[in-house]
Amino acid sequence: MVTDPRTGGSARAVAVENADGTGPFVLVCDHASNFLPPPYDISLNITEADKSAHIAWDPGALGVAAGLSKALDAPLVHSTVSRLIIDCNREESRADLIPCLSETTAIAGNRDLPADEKTFRLNLAHRPFHQTIDKLLDQRKDKGLPTAVVSIHSFTPVYKGKARPWEIGLIYENDRRLADPVLADLAARGDLTVGDNEPYSPADGVYYTIRRHGEYRQLPCLMIEIRNDEISTPEEEARWSALLGPVLARAAQSVSGGVRA
Repeated sequence: MVTDPRTGGSARAVAVENADGTGPFVLVCDHASNFLPPPYDISLNITEADKSAHIAWDPGALGVAAGLSKALDAPLVHSTVSRLIIDCNREESRADLIPCLSETTAIAGNRDLPADEKTFRLNLAHRPFHQTIDKLLDQRKDKGLPTAVVSIHSFTPVYKGKARPWEIGLIYENDRRLADPVLADLAARGDLTVGDNEPYSPADGVYYTIRRHGEYRQLPCLMIEIRNDEISTPEEEARWSALLGPVLARAAQSVSGGVRA
């Protein structure tokens, strides 16, 4: 369990599953948890409903990512605290790194934070999360393991009153090596409305983790968003893992005969 170092305990707010997996993917899940360790469970001044809502995490994303980790023998790195404490998928310089407003919900406890509190949260969760991914990718490079980086997220069916028709969206920037075959594979099914840089795009400021660990390293990379009403139960999470596992495996093979180290 993550505890607050200022009250006597300490733990990095990041976890790794299947660290020794040798499949061609490294999976990341930035918004895996809605856990608010003390004192944030009180100091953020939000309701119990807010704590379980999408503003606090990406419901269902970790279940899908864990299923894919097993199916693809892929290491999985995920955060273990809520993004309301700090958003691991934002640059350190961004205004919404520690959100004061999430969609239409005010996060009163995040307003007017002193610099030392921001630094504390960076060191608690954000920096360890990215350092862990960097270390894992460096180790795989040293071993000569082929690697592509994929992040798993979920999104709300309605955002600020606007319905979103896509069951799944693929987010990518300059590197299309995974996006193109996955888009084609999902479209060929004929039973899905697939978002192409929807419901977000890198221009929305949501691409930091994949840009840093995929694009900057010149590794094949992709961000996957699944509408959260599609993954609201363990059975639905397993269904999407089973759907996406073969799709991602085929995409990896399409990248010059397999992704490279």
